[in-house]
Amino acid sequence: MRPFLLLAGLFLAGAAAAEDKPVLTVYAPDYFGSEWGPGPGIEAGFEAICGCDLAFRTGDVLPRLLLEGDNTRADVAIGLNTDVTLRAREAGIFAPHGQDTAGLSLPVDWADETFLPFNWSYAAFVYDRTRLAAPPESFADLLEAEDLSIVIQDPRSSISGLALLLWVEAVYGEEAGRAWERLAPKVLTVTQDWSTSYGLFTEGEADMVLSFTTSPAYHIVAEEDDTKAAAIFEDGHYLFVELAAKVAGTDQPELADLFMDYVLSREFQAMIPTTNWSYPARLDEADWPQAFRDLPRPGAALFFSEEEAEALRRPAVESWRRAFSR
Repeated sequence: MRPFLLLAGLFLAGAAAAEDKPVLTVYAPDYFGSEWGPGPGIEAGFEAICGCDLAFRTGDVLPRLLLEGDNTRADVAIGLNTDVTLRAREAGIFAPHGQDTAGLSLPVDWADETFLPFNWSYAAFVYDRTRLAAPPESFADLLEAEDLSIVIQDPRSSISGLALLLWVEAVYGEEAGRAWERLAPKVLTVTQDWSTSYGLFTEGEADMVLSFTTSPAYHIVAEEDDTKAAAIFEDGHYLFVELAAKVAGTDQPELADLFMDYVLSREFQAMIPTTNWSYPARLDEADWPQAFRDLPRPGAALFFSEEEAEALRRPAVESWRRAFSR
């Protein structure tokens, strides 16, 4: 056989083998599939054991799933969070994850058979030590502070913004509307997403930004910069848990199950701290990077069940909107 014919034959055989690989489609947020997010490492790690092609489809996960319903192309969804699971559950498109959750390292008990945690953190206001020498130590301090500029996210478009909404509800209850009225004058701007807010903060446009208690770890690990810190409030902080779920109508059920296994594997969990900058959901604290072990943590985890979060969402958004429309 002529060499070029041999090479052509090998190329075609390789292409056919690649085409024969089953594809597992995972819907994920934009950040997840980015080059600096956890997606690339997870893709490489899972493909090494599954004999498949793992394809992330990024964007707004929940709206896309609700729109597609039973016709979704997803086999697995990742990046949902506890404040939206009721809407996701009521869509009826998810199957039990089949995992043993007894060994999870969350600050709350977890017994959900549908949504599987893969990481967690707490909502927090992050500040720059070089700009703010005495950060607030409670919500009361924050509301009473003078000459303080804050950037937050819109709770209608941002899951971190929704976490702040529920945090204020957890602390102030029926007085939440009044708390927003007092906080609104300190808010420099409200952005549609977290990345825009955080960019404004790191560019020096604001004293504080709504983020997470684990956000400073990025600066410490990736930039060797310890000037960023989370203000820890004596009120407690709202718990933010991210989740994965298996789609009931998947045409790759065995691969979807294997992926759910992988989510709780040591390999997957070890990637989370320094790619998603959150605490891993199933990894002993002794195995966390030192920067994460050193981070200050709240004394209390504030948390709403999915039913409570959903019941509060619309009236809380309206209360928030009224405060910011004055």
